[in-house]
Amino acid sequence: MKSEILKGIYKQLVLKLEELSRLGGVMGIMHWDQEVIMPKGAAENRSKQMAALAGVLHEKSIDLEFGRLINKLVDTGIENFTEIEQCNIYEAKREYELETKIPKELVQEIAELSSRGHQIWAKARKENKFEDFAPTLERLIFLKKKWAKFSFPNLEPYDANIDIFERGMRMSNLTPIFDQLKKELIPLIAAIKKSSINLETSFLEGDFSIDKQKALGKTISKDIGFDYNNGRMDSSVHPFCGGGHSTDVRITTRYRTENFIESLFGVIHETGHGLYEQGRMPGFLDLPVSESLTMGIHESQSLFWERMIAQNLYFCDYYLNLFVETFPEKLKGVSLNAFYSAINLSRPSFIRVEADEVTYPMHIILRYEIEKGLFDETISVRNLPEVWNDKMEEYLGIRPSSDSEGVLQDVHWSGGAFGYFPSYTLGAMYACQFYSKMLLDINDIPKMIATGNFSCIKKWLNENIHEKGRIFSTDDLVLKVTGEKLNPCFFIDYLKNKYGEIYNL
Repeated sequence: MKSEILKGIYKQLVLKLEELSRLGGVMGIMHWDQEVIMPKGAAENRSKQMAALAGVLHEKSIDLEFGRLINKLVDTGIENFTEIEQCNIYEAKREYELETKIPKELVQEIAELSSRGHQIWAKARKENKFEDFAPTLERLIFLKKKWAKFSFPNLEPYDANIDIFERGMRMSNLTPIFDQLKKELIPLIAAIKKSSINLETSFLEGDFSIDKQKALGKTISKDIGFDYNNGRMDSSVHPFCGGGHSTDVRITTRYRTENFIESLFGVIHETGHGLYEQGRMPGFLDLPVSESLTMGIHESQSLFWERMIAQNLYFCDYYLNLFVETFPEKLKGVSLNAFYSAINLSRPSFIRVEADEVTYPMHIILRYEIEKGLFDETISVRNLPEVWNDKMEEYLGIRPSSDSEGVLQDVHWSGGAFGYFPSYTLGAMYACQFYSKMLLDINDIPKMIATGNFSCIKKWLNENIHEKGRIFSTDDLVLKVTGEKLNPCFFIDYLKNKYGEIYNL
């Protein structure tokens, strides 16, 4: 009888969790709309709408009845439930405890300023005026420090912000990993720069029809498994994957007529995110257990497809004819090796989203070190452009000539997403480690890629990562899948071997 009562309480909890998930989905669609099709004149009202909805979500998240249900389940009968049910209960408890610590007014102010901040940032970036965005950035940092004191009083403020994206990750973990990457990659970047190999890339530059780019991207995203019955693709200033549910996944890219590779790999990258969302645990899509584990794991899926698969020689082999058919005026007569080498060109660049896989981690380390300094107050917002440019020169040997190609290039800070950037390079490391294990688990992956057989790859990712949801911690998931916890050597060795061959190092 006691068990039946507890199951009834659990059912009540599930109904509340599903409602929160669906309201969060509405917020996701509002965010997508803001980024993709919302009229500019609606910006102020949209920020108020999102603040109002954030307030509703917060009130429902801290409802006393919600907390009573959670506590009764945790205190009196957690052993009566399955692994999946236990995960839902513990996730609900963690979220409830987090939400009840934060005043509603703070939640709303962060939501409103994050929405308004996007428009302020976009205008400042367009006009190359960091000083116009600086006051907003200062206020966001202040609010996120305040939020950290409420939410994780025992953590350093920046660690608290990192934890939202990478649960359990701390500066004490990240700093030595990033120091190891700096030690290995700065000399590799210098060696590539000194190499006598000059890769021919002129055939990737020209006038490429945007309509043809859209068709090409859609074809390849379909081939690797993105379900357009449960998703769509659009354009935005900053490519992203969003939406409101696994049945409504929205991916975006951006197009430039002079370069089709950027948009194509943007599509493949966001498709990787989309496949994670579409591949979530069946039967529990509106519950915490099915949600993605961390942003680093999410990013591992996008980078897995973009770098491990699409920047692979065998992928180029399969699609080269389609590329030539789509853009014959530029690609006719281009050899497989020439194309493969060209898309893997490595050279320092100012813009993070355009960086190659060797130099990209330095963009992330730069941002991590700056965020760390902003939160411990060793770096001031006022001096940010100079600090940014100095680090860019130290790590990549180039110096931005404007704030738009420097400190203003990323959207993340305008939304208060501090602690997010490390996820990108963590994701690259996870992707390498997962790929190495998949090569052992599935016979002749290169042949499958070269023949366009991507279904077995998608299936492996579905079964090992996407469908696991939040049942395991990140460390436990990586250990379970690969046999060891995160090991940066997989990533370092991959880059040294691949680019050593391309550049004859």
